[in-house]
Amino acid sequence: MFEAQYPIFDGHNDTLLRLIEDEGKGKAPDFLGECDGYHIDMTKAKKGGLAGGLFAMFTPNPENSINGIPRKPTMGDPIDRERAEQFTYAMMDKGDALIAASGGSVRLCKSAADIREAMDAGAMAMVYHIEGAEVIDPDFEALDTLYERGLRSIGITWSRNNVFGNGVPFTFPGSPDHGEGLSDKGIELVRQCNKRGLVIDLSHLNEKGFWDVARTTDKPLVASHSNVHTLSPTPRNLTENQLDAIAESGGLVGLNFAVGFLRDDGDHARKDTKLETMIGHLDYLLEMLGEDGVALGSDFDGATVPAEIEDASGLPLLVAEMEAAGYGEELIAKITHRNWINLLERTWGA
Repeated sequence: MFEAQYPIFDGHNDTLLRLIEDEGKGKAPDFLGECDGYHIDMTKAKKGGLAGGLFAMFTPNPENSINGIPRKPTMGDPIDRERAEQFTYAMMDKGDALIAASGGSVRLCKSAADIREAMDAGAMAMVYHIEGAEVIDPDFEALDTLYERGLRSIGITWSRNNVFGNGVPFTFPGSPDHGEGLSDKGIELVRQCNKRGLVIDLSHLNEKGFWDVARTTDKPLVASHSNVHTLSPTPRNLTENQLDAIAESGGLVGLNFAVGFLRDDGDHARKDTKLETMIGHLDYLLEMLGEDGVALGSDFDGATVPAEIEDASGLPLLVAEMEAAGYGEELIAKITHRNWINLLERTWGA
């Protein structure tokens, strides 16, 4: 059973990638127990109330760090589908293995009802998400295969270009208006995701691509792990026009814990970033999106997060900061889990 007052359903982590990368190096991380140096494992999750979330399957460039931030602040080179298949299915296999070995303490969730049942039972609710659509073939047959195995959310790009669209670089400061919009295949990918009820994640997608999705989709707009460009002018964050569009669609933004996307100087190394900086972004998002459009998207195991939080066990400290900022119980419950689950239910149709 999770120990914290508020169960937290989180919109983004990179834990599956860390697990397979470490295993490939001969290490044996124990996700079901405790993994030294990880943001998420079951011990930390139970202590901090992390009851579930979208577990990303991200394929790194050969030259990139395993945590997803390039060694140079530029977009990674495009990758081929063979490499994306290798990583995506390895991560999905790892998730399946954890679920099988967990004795019911980790559950694969394909519907909002599954998530609620898992959380009610004190189990970790795991939802599969792809970050960067390079694994998807031009005929979209892979979507059906992945969907059957539990895929319920997909980001068209990471911060690199692919055949579907263009990602944003990690330069600072900078605008998300970088590069061309979605290709014809990218537009068709949006339609195919709509057909299957898959969430389309706009985090990492450039601005022209964002507007192409907004014009094409019949689902709420979602940015699973992005912040406010006005407060931290990185291309990874959302402009006021983008936030307005998300609000109008009845969509959602998950607060990214990465310090470089929180700070006004864009410094990715400053672990001394204060929790009040996170509250500043939450306040702004609430003003733009309303109480039903704001959630959490930590980027755990994929970014440097404030030292006060440190890992999933520190999530109650962020909740305490919300309480100190005057957030009431109902609002905190929405931000920590209800908004994500409601959004997924509206998008998935179940």
